Amino acid sequence: MYVYDSYDHHIVRERVAQFRRQTERYLAGDLTDEEFLPLRLQNGLYIQRVAPMLRIAVPYGLLSSRQLRKLAHITREYDKGYAHFTTRQNLQLNWPQLEDVPDILAELAEVEMHAIQTSGNCIRNVTSDQFAGVAPDEITDPRPYCEIIRQWSTFHPEFAFLPRKFKIAVCGSAQDRAAILVHDIGLQLVVNDAGETGFRVYVGGGLGRTPVIGSLIREFLPEQHLLTYLEAILRTYNLLGRRDNKFKARIKILVKATGPEEFAKKVEAEWAHVRDGETTLTQTEIERAKSFFTLPQYQADAAADLTALKAEHKAFARWIERNVKDHKRPGYKAVILSLKPTGVAPGDVTDTQLEAIADIADQYSFGEVRATHEQNVVLADVREADLFEVWQKAKTHGFATPNIGTLTDMICCPGGDFCSLANAKSIPIAEAIQRRFEDMDYLYDLGDLTLNISGCMNACGHHHVGHIGILGVDKKGEEFYQVQLGGSASNDASLGTVLGPSFGRDDVPDVIQKILDVYVERRLQEELFLDTYRRIGVQPFKERIYAKAS
Repeated sequence: MYVYDSYDHHIVRERVAQFRRQTERYLAGDLTDEEFLPLRLQNGLYIQRVAPMLRIAVPYGLLSSRQLRKLAHITREYDKGYAHFTTRQNLQLNWPQLEDVPDILAELAEVEMHAIQTSGNCIRNVTSDQFAGVAPDEITDPRPYCEIIRQWSTFHPEFAFLPRKFKIAVCGSAQDRAAILVHDIGLQLVVNDAGETGFRVYVGGGLGRTPVIGSLIREFLPEQHLLTYLEAILRTYNLLGRRDNKFKARIKILVKATGPEEFAKKVEAEWAHVRDGETTLTQTEIERAKSFFTLPQYQADAAADLTALKAEHKAFARWIERNVKDHKRPGYKAVILSLKPTGVAPGDVTDTQLEAIADIADQYSFGEVRATHEQNVVLADVREADLFEVWQKAKTHGFATPNIGTLTDMICCPGGDFCSLANAKSIPIAEAIQRRFEDMDYLYDLGDLTLNISGCMNACGHHHVGHIGILGVDKKGEEFYQVQLGGSASNDASLGTVLGPSFGRDDVPDVIQKILDVYVERRLQEELFLDTYRRIGVQPFKERIYAKAS
């Protein structure tokens, strides 16, 4: 993983000292709320419903065991003993005291972490595939390019005050696990017929009030022009993006208004001015970035026959089936630690659990973990021979729920329990669904199925692209929930269709049950939920759910 150099350390320490002075001035009354707002946002600090919220950057989801232990310490000393992994692979603290935030940032700097640009109208944390570097279907490891983008975008003076927040995702595998089509910029690594590495470039994706699937504007961008082309896109957006209405300020609105082809022409025209400029990447610089992401010391004797253990331990067999993924290195697997046990808010993790993950990573996965887009944690390099021991330790600490990819492995934002923007609570809905659908045999029969929950139209829970999406809405001061079907954030990205009128909180589990009943009745052999939905459409589900009792 990337290691800070002297410049990185100096810059981050300076930012901590700067924000400490700004916070002291605000608490002393020398800065108004309005003046402090942009300062705190670009240091990841929000003012939520009941307390400040600090969003800590986890670049492309990669964490060392040392960083995990520091996060555990910070969570215990400055918060209420737990933290929350987000869909942007970041970590949030929901209860820090404002006066403690500079101290938290100082402690993060000790382990090469920060909260810079995790909020504000700037380029946010770059996200990627949680299996980067180990996925069998990987074309090229995306992490070096993510790191190049991170270094380029951090403190970039031209892009510090964009019309609106800006999100970039990079995918290096055939299967899109980074949701690149619903980002402001989505980059798909490809290799052309000449054997050259480059990017397929998508622009204008995003969720929120106006959900849009990104548009392809360049079929092949040579890798050396990564930054110059991103610069051209950002400059075009910075110049033409709306600043009079924050709800229409995202780049997706600009791309939709101009049309993808016309927007691409504008980008190409701007690119002509910078194409061979100072930010053109040399092969030396690309190789330097790659040098931080070397292969660990894999062992030759890592393979194991687990047949007998799986026969003896049914729960272990289930865990292998759902939570263990193939690895490009023979004898190794990637293990997903589920943060979705029943009764726990999806993505929440305690201080002691963070320390346990660090211990497991040190012992079994070269001291490294990845936070996932789906709010779980991955051990990327586990020997097959160690899988049974890892499962036992995961069980002890609450990470072994064998539900990855099933209905209860849901994405869920913090909702109205914390967020001041939310119209409704998300966490109680998630728990009600978890409790209603605890039968693992039933979940496995349903097969791969994504369920995403957002507490408001900002769509932090990505409800638009869940196979089943749930959106909290406000009706005259009461919480209701709208249901959508047919979304996808993968290669076949699509936006869900609203079923119809919303439902009360207590009705949601029954509505989900009726949706699943229609699927089970109408599916063809081996057909997954999304395939059935796309074949039969929304009407059969609508008829079942809104049918009047006789």
